[in-house]
Amino acid sequence: MTTIARAIRSALLTADPRAKCFATRQVARDWRMGMLAWEFDVAMPDQPAWPDAPELLAPGQMPKRRKGGSERGRIALWHSLAHIEFVAIDLALDMAGRFGAEMGREFVSDFMDVAADEAMHFALLARKLEQLGSHYGALPAHAGLWEAAHATRDDVAARLAVVPMVLEARGLDVTPATLDRVRASGDESGAKILTRILDDEIRHVAAGTKHFLRCAERTRSEPESLWQSLVKRHFKGHVKPPFNDSARLAAGLSRGFYAEIAH
Repeated sequence: MTTIARAIRSALLTADPRAKCFATRQVARDWRMGMLAWEFDVAMPDQPAWPDAPELLAPGQMPKRRKGGSERGRIALWHSLAHIEFVAIDLALDMAGRFGAEMGREFVSDFMDVAADEAMHFALLARKLEQLGSHYGALPAHAGLWEAAHATRDDVAARLAVVPMVLEARGLDVTPATLDRVRASGDESGAKILTRILDDEIRHVAAGTKHFLRCAERTRSEPESLWQSLVKRHFKGHVKPPFNDSARLAAGLSRGFYAEIAH
């Protein structure tokens, strides 16, 4: 019987996107079925394996995405979303593999479920790109999405504060407007994909918030103050409005966390 850590590490070090999706869903399934030993006998890699394409660019080098309904604009939108979900697979895998020994079985189960969701999201988006005559890797992509993971590799509370509770929560804010635009353009299949992603991301933010609250309880810290201090220390960007307060609240993330530091 292989260990949970070795299975996760193997998926992280799978570069091909389709193979990574398959490996991730297999690890999640094996974990649920009790086929992986509870042992963290290998370290997680500092960086996952990624394919040669897309070319990864710094945020300032990314080409501006054209607004409107042009075919190139639509492909750029779906490619950007696919890249976010691809990196999200690794973020969830690394969360479970890096911090699972410290945080316990429920934590691992929650983030293995998240990883399997992200793999499914990526597969849907990759298929959408192919239906548009393109593919994942055809355009450059944002190089900075892994930075938050690397910056918080030694602190589970900081990782939870930044990745689910800032980055994924931002998805709750911006996805509804994207969904409205996609639906208004007549792309009902695309709207269904985004609706599924939005529903799942509420659960993902909820999982991160739940385990962050447990970290705060364990250290006898006030959760909102702890979150604000960790975000200020570890997150390079800004926590900025507008906020989807109802979706955030559904995930357990009340305005008391973010309103004070938003700008």
